[in-house]
Amino acid sequence: MNDAAILPADWPAPQNVCAFTTLRHGAGASLPPFDTFNLGLRSGDDVQTVARNRVELIERFALPSAPRWLHQVHGTTVVAEPGFDEPEADAAITRTPGTVLAILTADCMPVVFAADDGSEVGAAHAGWRGLAGGVLEATVAAMQTPSADIVAWLGPAAGPQAYEIGQEVLDAFVAHDPRAASAFAATRPGHWRIDLYALARQRLADAGVGRVFGGDLCTITDPQRFFSHRRDQRTGRMATLAWLRPLQ
Repeated sequence: MNDAAILPADWPAPQNVCAFTTLRHGAGASLPPFDTFNLGLRSGDDVQTVARNRVELIERFALPSAPRWLHQVHGTTVVAEPGFDEPEADAAITRTPGTVLAILTADCMPVVFAADDGSEVGAAHAGWRGLAGGVLEATVAAMQTPSADIVAWLGPAAGPQAYEIGQEVLDAFVAHDPRAASAFAATRPGHWRIDLYALARQRLADAGVGRVFGGDLCTITDPQRFFSHRRDQRTGRMATLAWLRPLQ
């Protein structure tokens, strides 16, 4: 899928698995500071404009159904076969062709999962809180596919050269696993740069998912393509979508 408004997932998923992240420009009608393809209803943007952007998303990319949006709370709840009621959760899985999973981000890391046989997909919202809490492990555990038969893609997130955090974040990860310290670089007293991608790979490997792709972009330092809450405070949200086409 080649379109200026999206970043396709670059991973060796089965042919019936579709996944991409929307970009800031190339579609949509939101005005600054939400310009232009803002898909987040809770971002402070005009609700009707966001609704139109969501309709454009469905039509422009010929989605098989309206996305199943979540009410994301930086937790670890995983919903199986989500409906349109926007459940409070930060990850979802489906084995139903045509069900479009959706994750909203603007620095947090979207992670997409696919079964090797094309029978199942998952999508997770992993900011530092969700990542530390185990949302990726919870998503893998909720899938029916053995972890060794799952491939994952890490979508655009705050990168390790620009994302600075405080003591409580370092403590949260190191308390779970001392090896996590390798993903932090000291900057000034009580502050570190954090590599969300490295932490995700570490967590996924421990969960049995060894094939992980993506993880080389930075939302903070690329304002032309990505929304970033850390950079701009008031900003829009990108959507990462994943679904199954019917197997031929």
